[in-house]
Amino acid sequence: MKVSAIVVAAGASLRAGPGTPKPWRLLAGRTVLLWSVEAFAAAGVDDIVVVVALGWEDAARQELTGLSGWRCVLGGATRALSVQAGLRALEMPDDRIVMIHDAARPLLKPKHIGDLVEALETADGALPAIPVADTLKRRTQDRLETVSREGLWRAQTPQAFRLGSIRAAYLSWPADKEPTDDASVMEHAGGKIALIPGDSCLLKLTYPEDFDMAEALVQGQRTTRVGFGIDAHRWGPGDAVWLCGVEIAHSQTLIGHSDADAGLHALTDALLGALGEGDIGEHFPPTDPQWRGASSDRFLAFAAERVRQRGGRITNVDVTLVCEKPKIRPHRDAMRQRLADILAINLDQVSVKATTTEGMGFTGRGEGLMAQAVATLDLPA
Repeated sequence: MKVSAIVVAAGASLRAGPGTPKPWRLLAGRTVLLWSVEAFAAAGVDDIVVVVALGWEDAARQELTGLSGWRCVLGGATRALSVQAGLRALEMPDDRIVMIHDAARPLLKPKHIGDLVEALETADGALPAIPVADTLKRRTQDRLETVSREGLWRAQTPQAFRLGSIRAAYLSWPADKEPTDDASVMEHAGGKIALIPGDSCLLKLTYPEDFDMAEALVQGQRTTRVGFGIDAHRWGPGDAVWLCGVEIAHSQTLIGHSDADAGLHALTDALLGALGEGDIGEHFPPTDPQWRGASSDRFLAFAAERVRQRGGRITNVDVTLVCEKPKIRPHRDAMRQRLADILAINLDQVSVKATTTEGMGFTGRGEGLMAQAVATLDLPA
């Protein structure tokens, strides 16, 4: 999809009450900003500009670790100036589609993005909108009057344009006025705006109570999946072994088509199992010579990317290595860090343990090593 996105996250969030600005507050355990950026990534948008306020650059990099195709720029004193900073950061042809989105609308879906692209084929701009359903009142000094809601719509984001057109529209906007959204800038320049059906779930988090509503919506739209994986390899001649992405000096090595990292193989199967997408052998057949001696972190990274493509996130992973030797404890911290790096999750979401079988079975006799893994995912329902 030839689409770029600007996610505006530079506001002061004064109406949301005291505390952290809205993009950095948590929604179902993730920041609002992460929800919004992941939504574009899940829809296949690989060119995302995140506009933040001064001092929040490091926070953005930490929150978006593991996502590709994004970069961070500093915003301005107003939303319009922040949008223009994002537009300047896009080095794309004028006919490139750009979507401008408020980070404070975190429940964006891939369908919204696809519908906007389609609508832009016959218009200069497109936005999701909901017809006003409530009765409207206007208070004057001495009376209250009812305002007709006929033809009135609640505009949402993202709003889509061709890059050259929205840049030109902002250049023609009066410097002494502040636009309420980007579509109004295009309207002022004479552009035609198309409306697509909006979504009540695409609410803007403005007031403290909006966060409670969003939490309730998220809980109804998400599901928890658990996957289990198991792998075993026999010992053979060698001087080192790969386990959970860490090379350990040892008197033997594990025999397999790839690097025989049983820990990574079991965890890859756990992730694929939680997704209902088969096992590692289906995606990386041992009969395929291209995987001979391959580093197994490629398999695990593939499974993690499949989770992100499904709009999900990895909640936690737990790997147990079953062997008499080598001793795992001296390498456990390095293994946890390696798994966290591959999966792009926090260290406290990763567990690595080891146990023996007290001399029983093939692991007890030193014939091989076994790994078991459990992965928990948060996915769209």
